[in-house]
Amino acid sequence: MLFGDHLTVIRGGGDLGTGVAYRLHHAGFPIVVLEIAEPLAIRRAVALASAVGAGAVTIEDIEGRFVESEQVALEVARSGAVAVLVSPEIPDALHERFALVDARLAKRNLGTTIRDAAVVVGLGPGFTAGLDCHAVVETQRGPHLGRVLWEGQAALDTGVPGTVGGESALRVLHAPAAGRVAWTAGIGDLVEANAVIGHVGRLPIQVAIGGVVRGLIAQGREVSAGLKIADVDPRGEVATCFEISDKALAVGGGALQAILSRLASSS
Repeated sequence: MLFGDHLTVIRGGGDLGTGVAYRLHHAGFPIVVLEIAEPLAIRRAVALASAVGAGAVTIEDIEGRFVESEQVALEVARSGAVAVLVSPEIPDALHERFALVDARLAKRNLGTTIRDAAVVVGLGPGFTAGLDCHAVVETQRGPHLGRVLWEGQAALDTGVPGTVGGESALRVLHAPAAGRVAWTAGIGDLVEANAVIGHVGRLPIQVAIGGVVRGLIAQGREVSAGLKIADVDPRGEVATCFEISDKALAVGGGALQAILSRLASSS
């Protein structure tokens, strides 16, 4: 492992955090992903967060393994797999980390500080480079996607999903009310416009456009009203549901650049 002594901790194992893990893994960094007990990832087929509950996942050519202790997390990370640990905070046992990437995409800083590692990277809005992290990676689709910012902030959240296959807001589904999600469709299923793909409580979850179901929050998850719970891709390409997206790879490349640049400047 090329950078075997440079442990990287990623907070958040959703699709963008997984893109970061993919890039760093192939560059030779040992990785520990920190998640919550009930992950809210939508694109679960390409999210290391899915190891929580599943035990282990394989996403393209990387393996994520759920672990129950910090010590086992270190052993798994050094073995070549990605360790996935439930821990809302950064465990003391991971004090030797070189880099920390906050990939939780909360649109605000949930407590990450520039002192958390030798290099701290924040993804998207909510972070200020030079203040609460060393670098920010742009996550908004467009010409600046994946760029590394060493000063200032990423573009503000517009509240409008990026355009995929000519569709933006209509491709994303939100919970119509608070309650437990029950799906009748699965990731990779082709659906027609106006199809009902599940329920929150007794309320139907209806797609606005036809396409392939690219993402669904975990079956049986308790959700709040308005929470993003599903994603339909109008391009209808089933294979892309099981591939890390161009956006996640671009953001992952930015995180890798930031970490390598910091490593080079400190050597």
